Amino acid sequence: MTIRLFTTTLALALQAAYPHREAEAIATLVVEYLLDIDALQRMMDAQQPVPAHALAALPPLQARLLAHEPVQYVLGQAFFEDMTLEVTPATLIPRPETEELVRVIKMEQLGRAGLKVLDVGTGSGCLALALATALPDAEVLAVDISAEALAVARRNAARYAPAVRFQQVDILQELPADLAPGSLDILVSNPPYVRESERPLMRENVLAWEPATALFVPDEDPLLFYRRLADIGLELLGSGGVLYLEINEALGPETAALLQARAYTDVRVLPDMFGKPRVVRGTRLATANTL
Repeated sequence: MTIRLFTTTLALALQAAYPHREAEAIATLVVEYLLDIDALQRMMDAQQPVPAHALAALPPLQARLLAHEPVQYVLGQAFFEDMTLEVTPATLIPRPETEELVRVIKMEQLGRAGLKVLDVGTGSGCLALALATALPDAEVLAVDISAEALAVARRNAARYAPAVRFQQVDILQELPADLAPGSLDILVSNPPYVRESERPLMRENVLAWEPATALFVPDEDPLLFYRRLADIGLELLGSGGVLYLEINEALGPETAALLQARAYTDVRVLPDMFGKPRVVRGTRLATANTL
């Protein structure tokens, strides 16, 4: 069987569970993973035979995919900012929309040395590692409530940014250790922001596999984490320090208003690649008071 036929056959099989284009995209990821090749090699070697070990390895992976397990968990990896990161069901799957946070921060902060960065709710470590790679001499601390997620993040850091530090912290109850008031330049987070009432809009493979504690917030308090993060920023960000947050696209004005009420300045809601509100940023001034 050639690589092209291997890919086409898998894509056809996956159409029992996925739309045509998604089945094709998943099939290419699986084939490239099994053959340890990139997209260019897959196309150039399309008529080459598939090794026996790859043929033998496919059936259990295909069965998991047909059961709607996300391909990133099936393969144990996801791509983010030119990194191939380990992911498990203990971590959210990094998404292209979250790369918007990195883009905005690089646009505003690139070239500044010695920055101190805190990433709250790090999961796989995607934001912390991307920023540690992009910002020269940055001191990056990443925290998460989940010990299992931190274990994954530490393994990713060992490959891409060994200097990043990690702490297990329940950010709603405590602050990270060893951070002096006013010591941070950047506070970044992709906190839980999907309202419980939005569950019916979520796909089956997200609901069944990704960690609910990293996704959902109660309808009666959807800005729970944003209020806490804004207050932490007032305590830990120095004058001119910036808070960068991924947001629920339906709550952009409310999130911006929350920061403005806490005396953040230059508060802006920024769109993602699809034009949807995705990032809010605000600058802390020395005159801001914690509420």
